[in-house]
Amino acid sequence: MNDASHGKTRFRVGGMDCASCATKIENAVSRLPGITEVGISVSAGTMIVSHQGPAPSAAISKQVKALGYSVAEVGAARTAEPKAHVHEHGQNCSHDHADHNHSHGEHAGHDHAGHDHSGHDHGAPATNATGAGHDHFDLDDGPWWKSRKAKLTIACGAALVAAYAIGQLLPQVGHWAFLAALAVGLVPVARRAYAGAISGTPFSIETLMTIAAVGAVFIGATEEATMVVLLFLIGELLEGVAARRARASIRGLADLVPKTALVEEGGSTREISADALQVGAIMLVRPGDRVAADGVIVEGSSTLDEAPVTGESVPKSKTTGDDVFAGTINTDAVLRVRVTAAAADNTIARVIKLVEEAQESKAPTERFIDSFSRYYTPAVLVVGALVAILPPLVAGGDWSEWVYKGLAILLIGCPCALVISTPAAIAAGLSAGARRGLLLKGGAVLEGMRRVTTVALDKTGTLTEGKPKVTDIVGIGRSEARVLSLAAALETGSSHPLALAILGRAKADGVPVPPANAAKAIAGKGVTATVGGEDVFLASPGAADEMAGLSGELKAQIAAFNANGKTVSVLLVDNKIAGILAMRDEPRADAIAALATLKADGIATVMLTGDNETTAQAIGKGLGINVRAGLMPDDKQRIVRELQKQGQVVAKVGDGINDAPALAAADFGIAMGGGTDVALETADAAILHGRVSDIPDMIALSKSVMGNIAQNITIALGLKAVFLVTTIMGITGLWPAILADTGATVLVTANAMRLLAWRGR
Repeated sequence: MNDASHGKTRFRVGGMDCASCATKIENAVSRLPGITEVGISVSAGTMIVSHQGPAPSAAISKQVKALGYSVAEVGAARTAEPKAHVHEHGQNCSHDHADHNHSHGEHAGHDHAGHDHSGHDHGAPATNATGAGHDHFDLDDGPWWKSRKAKLTIACGAALVAAYAIGQLLPQVGHWAFLAALAVGLVPVARRAYAGAISGTPFSIETLMTIAAVGAVFIGATEEATMVVLLFLIGELLEGVAARRARASIRGLADLVPKTALVEEGGSTREISADALQVGAIMLVRPGDRVAADGVIVEGSSTLDEAPVTGESVPKSKTTGDDVFAGTINTDAVLRVRVTAAAADNTIARVIKLVEEAQESKAPTERFIDSFSRYYTPAVLVVGALVAILPPLVAGGDWSEWVYKGLAILLIGCPCALVISTPAAIAAGLSAGARRGLLLKGGAVLEGMRRVTTVALDKTGTLTEGKPKVTDIVGIGRSEARVLSLAAALETGSSHPLALAILGRAKADGVPVPPANAAKAIAGKGVTATVGGEDVFLASPGAADEMAGLSGELKAQIAAFNANGKTVSVLLVDNKIAGILAMRDEPRADAIAALATLKADGIATVMLTGDNETTAQAIGKGLGINVRAGLMPDDKQRIVRELQKQGQVVAKVGDGINDAPALAAADFGIAMGGGTDVALETADAAILHGRVSDIPDMIALSKSVMGNIAQNITIALGLKAVFLVTTIMGITGLWPAILADTGATVLVTANAMRLLAWRGR
């Protein structure tokens, strides 16, 4: 599937509320000429069709509508491509895939020409042209009581009431009145059963329902058959309501992004559609507004409420140079934000796209149950027939009694509850994770993550923030504030990470930054300038020692800083030592607690980093984690494979190109936060918001989902077993049988929906 004549087209399907629906549609569409693959997500209400040549949309629509569903094409998903380890970039992709695993040596080595880290456009292909990359069109929109299923159920119910009234007033025609009421509900069901049978699904729930209802008429149980059909329609309606709730959880993500944005153009501000925002445009975000697109603050400082996107309850203070996400709420002051991702590529759009793609892939348990149901349903028909025929033939039983029991077994055996037990829980788990910024690329990943025994983590950008910070300031004959002020004056305008660390500390401390004149970088030594009439030099320890001579005490202090993994710069004023600044990429605030949680759960951890041994060991000691340092990308991959040979199930967490081979080799690769596109594409899962605590949460979510699936299967099979026994014993009949099936389906769906309330630890 590598030439342009192959493609994928996405459709929205209305009325598709359970896995049996998906199976019928998949069987019907896959039989069409030119169709190579059909992927369906019940929870998202979507179908992606892989085809040769142009999409046969008319034929697909005819097949799906014949089965009783509504369908509409919502755009080509994308031309087919192999599973992405290569990421193609469009014209707006301005970032370069530099190794994010920086190993900062002496300050003298940094280049003041600047490393521009702006413009990261971690884009995902647009699924369509609508806002947030997610079409808001849904064939199930509107109140549930206006749906086709609701109208049919109400009509059948009204016909049943009318038949009952006629039977009371005119007993002689009561049978025919109930027969007419039965036809109101059964004819559409039988039509769907026929369409399914001729398109590849002969053993559907509609088939079992039709056989049971018609059989009941022949043995004189017309009233009961009518009630059973009504209960079946009510059960389908309840399934539809539950399925809508699951879809709403995904649509709710798209609704976080505002429909309009204020854009500055030519000195004036105008309101435009958020869909029309271009990369590089300047947005004006007022207090109380939701941010309309991913971007970088270019002017202003404010507090942003990220709870709608990240689930984080504490608002974050952000200022010039900080990233903001679409859907977050500005609370304090006006911000000017440069757009870094178009509507189809923003954080929310990528979440929705990945979740829907994940829901379209099946977990191993789901595949097993799908396979099992193919044999299970015909077996139910055989068992029902044997129960109806053998006792009268062999033991002289009453034909009417045993045919009635056989028909009841057909209804009890409907596989809906069993088939929906896994995909409903998987879909709810994927949605709940997405709301917390945990993206898992498919049910297989969500199901398998609970088996992880070892987590291997990168250092820079994963366990640490990926941004050095000034940790220590030592003044020598001058105040710490003055040392910081002079250093910031020299670094103004530089985009080097160490320079940004100094400037960030100066801003946080409220230190004035005087102007610097005649600033220049001295290769291999540092940067010098004139500040307030004084010659100021921010140098490496070696250059400072060469120029002014470092005392033994200062050398010991610098050595102590280096032993703790810190980079040291020495400030000289008029060729005299004036102070020392130590900087280090510090661990994330939640790293220690998250690693402790993994340890408490019996999961081993190891740091795999390309950084130098001294820095890595210093960070590792503070975090309480084993360290493997000085590694190349292939070394990380080799270590992952060694752990796997020891019987470990390995999850690898990283954010850079150097992590991609290890992410691909691990049992589960997890991309961290603002990592490169290569890491995000290679990984099986992604943690969007850079919290180390999300790693144990992701494993906990997997365990919660699998526990829910076990409960669902128990409910589905348990109720069937109970009613099978009671039906054969003559205690229950057709009504309880259909209640057992529809009731189990509703219970299973409702139990799965509990996962939508999952919030992590």
